[in-house]
Amino acid sequence: MATRATTLAARRPSMGTMKAHPDVNTGTFHRLLHRMACAVLLGPVATVVIAAEPATLHGTMANELRAQSLQGAVWSTVSDDIIAIDAAGIRDARSRAPMQPDDRVHVGSVAKTLLATGVLRLVTQGRLSLDAPVAPLLPQIEFDNPWASTDPIRLRHLLDHTAGLDDARLSQVFSLQARADAPLADAFVGRGPLRVRSRPGTRHSYSNTGYTLLGMVIESVTGTRYERYLDRNLLQPLQMHDSTFAFTTQAGPYADARLAMGHFEERVTQAAVPSYVRPAGQFTTTAGDMGRFVRFLMSDGRIGGAPFIDAALLRAMGEPTGTEAAAAGLRVGNGLGLFTRDRHGAVGKCHGGSTVGYRAMFCLFPQQRRAFFVSINADLEGADYGRIDRHLIDALQLPPAVEQPPTPTTVDTADWEGIYIPAPNRFASFGWMDTTLNFVRMRREGDVLRFTPFQSDELLLRPVGGALLRAPDRVIASHALISTSDGERVISSGTQSYQRTSLSYLVMLWASLAAGLLGTLWLLVSGALALLMPRRTPNRTVLIPFAGVLALVLPLPFFLRQSFLQLGDLTIASGLLAAVTALLPLTMLAGLFLHLRRRPWPLRKRVDVVAMLAVLQWTVMLAACGLLPLRLWA
Repeated sequence: MATRATTLAARRPSMGTMKAHPDVNTGTFHRLLHRMACAVLLGPVATVVIAAEPATLHGTMANELRAQSLQGAVWSTVSDDIIAIDAAGIRDARSRAPMQPDDRVHVGSVAKTLLATGVLRLVTQGRLSLDAPVAPLLPQIEFDNPWASTDPIRLRHLLDHTAGLDDARLSQVFSLQARADAPLADAFVGRGPLRVRSRPGTRHSYSNTGYTLLGMVIESVTGTRYERYLDRNLLQPLQMHDSTFAFTTQAGPYADARLAMGHFEERVTQAAVPSYVRPAGQFTTTAGDMGRFVRFLMSDGRIGGAPFIDAALLRAMGEPTGTEAAAAGLRVGNGLGLFTRDRHGAVGKCHGGSTVGYRAMFCLFPQQRRAFFVSINADLEGADYGRIDRHLIDALQLPPAVEQPPTPTTVDTADWEGIYIPAPNRFASFGWMDTTLNFVRMRREGDVLRFTPFQSDELLLRPVGGALLRAPDRVIASHALISTSDGERVISSGTQSYQRTSLSYLVMLWASLAAGLLGTLWLLVSGALALLMPRRTPNRTVLIPFAGVLALVLPLPFFLRQSFLQLGDLTIASGLLAAVTALLPLTMLAGLFLHLRRRPWPLRKRVDVVAMLAVLQWTVMLAACGLLPLRLWA
């Protein structure tokens, strides 16, 4: 089978064209000559692209895509100065056209690393400072920061996801009303102050809001749209000529013929749509351009011998600093737009992304000067994208990682037993749900701590020295035990902190939830009996709360008829949902009023009253947490 070689420079005569010899992939001598030619003929910023071994990586990737019913993928691997690109699968399920190595793709949140690199360019130029407070840079944004006098949100906090901000609201992510040319400030119109939920700089909480603010900072400093500025001042110097921060899609006025189609389950195609939080996830690129980018991240920050980004800043990317977890010695976490990630027996600096119909990932291993990038034009809930990452890591032939050995801890792990809740949770709007249903139980068994999330698999964490613990499938410490200055117990994975809470508090929440659900179920049964057997139900006032509960399903057919991308828009479905959830407690009150006015009170009537009270207290709880009435567009 012939080697499939691609040279990205072929379309640009000024860069020259060099095609790979068929033996380059297998012969050490030819590979060495090839690298020498790259350095001599094309210089430090030009790139030579050769193909991966078709009998190994290409076949493995193609088989994986078929096994998981994924449409297609493009990828690149970097080894020293050689960038290899390839593709497999199809670019559009309708035409069955094959994916090509130079097809353009979307990458979702991988855009954050590129945006962060653009910010670091401004820092290198002295136009921004990592420690600059954000509020003076964005006077149009109001922050509700209880720690503002001592700990304002700084630029590095936005880059590191440690500002304490909410991730995003449904209406900022799932909307068909956003415009590609809308001002970034539109994402925050009518939202009120941005609430800071943890002391800035101390805890990681992933935030698309934070990176949207970074886009606004770039515009404030440069006086131009962030897309135009970064295209000209970041992508052009890096020779990423096939990439853009501007909005592109597969159909309509912004259509790009080279952009592969996005897909969901059942091979359903979906063209890209504009986003209110576009700096956090809008980027179009190719495998070759991403190869150039990750290679630059592993460099000394120079282009053509001239400093472009301070080498110290590039080295700091992926190195968490300042957080409670970092202070405890945990290496995993975010630093300046990259995550230190421990997966598949390798520790790298990575960032993943998902967007409409796409999943993407890239990882770089600076010590070995190797990296990979992949974008898959299918976003399927049940797919195991980690298997694709593993194939690419294996193809890089990294040296075996040495596991951090078990070492006695310096803390008494018995002090960390208990129930923990996310602090802060990622989406502020769903705080009640995360507290009630996303808790973690910690139990000590000998030297092992059992970390048992309610919604996922249990982890057996073993001490590896200090206050650090390591999960079984990790190479380095994966969790840290933290005692805060105010005496709170916290366990952190570097990207999520959990704080111990009292069991009685959670029992109250669980009891409220259970009572509300049981009350709802009883009212459905009692109301149905009143309709089906009216002679045995002389008191038919239960039909009022029954109607209130039954009305909750009215929005369902409207939601099924609209695109899920409208989930955050004010539509007939979402408007109806807000109305019926607002009416629910009113129907309970009306039913209670009518029930208590009429005597006698047989047993079934008393149970009806208890059920209505149970549902009513639950609605009060949800209203206090901002979930009632349920306004998805707010």
